[in-house]
Amino acid sequence: MTAPLPVSDHAIAATRWAATGSVMALIVLCLAWELVLAPVRPGGSWIALKALPLCIPLAGLLKNRMYTYRWVSLVIWLYFTEGVERGWGDKPPSQWLAWAEVLLCLVLFTACTLHVRLRQRNAKAMAAAKESQEGQEAPFSPAA
Repeated sequence: MTAPLPVSDHAIAATRWAATGSVMALIVLCLAWELVLAPVRPGGSWIALKALPLCIPLAGLLKNRMYTYRWVSLVIWLYFTEGVERGWGDKPPSQWLAWAEVLLCLVLFTACTLHVRLRQRNAKAMAAAKESQEGQEAPFSPAA
């Protein structure tokens, strides 16, 4: 079995910034949607608080914590479900905003999944390289 090739740092950075950017875009979208663009009630509603849980993973994504990428890729399906439901049931402009939410959720899920996969592949490649390097070194034997 051949050792996996290391992944470019640019690819990992791209997935990191795609995930972070899509979370920030989702926060802005949720607030603008429920407070200004198409609120359920005139003047805004408490539904805007749905943006608050998205602020929690933002810190972990900015600190590049692998655990955050994993659980965000699961939690984001709640927002995806809301977007699909409102995309089918609401009237424009709320309908368009719901489909934008769905699109951002898909971008976030894809970025998180790729980020985790690329970082794991990189870790395996580094471990394999270290193992092969240690295997090539001759053991030290003092002259007697």
